[in-house]
Amino acid sequence: MLKNEREKYEEFFKNFGRTLKYGVYSGYGINKEVLQDLLLFYSSKEKKYVTLEEYVSRMPEGQKYIYYVSGDDMDRMLKLPQAELVLDKGYEILLLTEEVDEFALRMMGSFKDKEFKSVSDSGDLGLENKDERKEDEGKNKELYDAVKEILKDKVKEVKPSKKLKTHPVCLSSDGLLSIEIEKVMKHVPGAQNLKAEKVLEINEAHPVFGALKEAFEKDKEKFNLYVNLLYGQALVIEGLLPEDPVEFANGICKLMS
Repeated sequence: MLKNEREKYEEFFKNFGRTLKYGVYSGYGINKEVLQDLLLFYSSKEKKYVTLEEYVSRMPEGQKYIYYVSGDDMDRMLKLPQAELVLDKGYEILLLTEEVDEFALRMMGSFKDKEFKSVSDSGDLGLENKDERKEDEGKNKELYDAVKEILKDKVKEVKPSKKLKTHPVCLSSDGLLSIEIEKVMKHVPGAQNLKAEKVLEINEAHPVFGALKEAFEKDKEKFNLYVNLLYGQALVIEGLLPEDPVEFANGICKLMS
């Protein structure tokens, strides 16, 4: 049906696709080889269903990974700062709109020897041009250490971003538990306290970084305000509330006054 009656299969998948995805995830992936070719995911190209085979077959030369992003709204997912550079490179992104999607991909690990990679992963996304690396990546180490000191255990790490283009800041995740999976687990009895290891990434090419650096050098109180506002902004982008929404709102008012 998938090959010869695509429209009928897509209608079938809308009704039973979640069951197929659970079949991939359950039993520690024992049935993933049987089911993986039957899976459909929405794609950043026209927001239509695509099979994994179709995705891989049209990957441009040089693309290392099968990229994906998780969320509940496709338009919002495509606007995420982490997705911008991937899309600008001409790479397709799978839009995971159901809670089970990321669990299924993580259980599969790869398809046709291409590893699945979240655009929100803190590690290498295969986008960096080695010739464009900054000569001295540690020149702002004291600033990043100061940001980490202010945020303490709210983030695992603070670092300059290699994935941001026009946005000043974003959160990425380090380890097996992503930010989207953290959201899902909040509704699972007994697992509500599971937290993703968050990494705050800052775009050194953005004008906001210049303001942050100036405050670090000249005004520690303003620096503290900027750090907390940037972290709050990164949370909001991810669909998370700042720990203290009132404090976040008051910080914005203080900045504007």
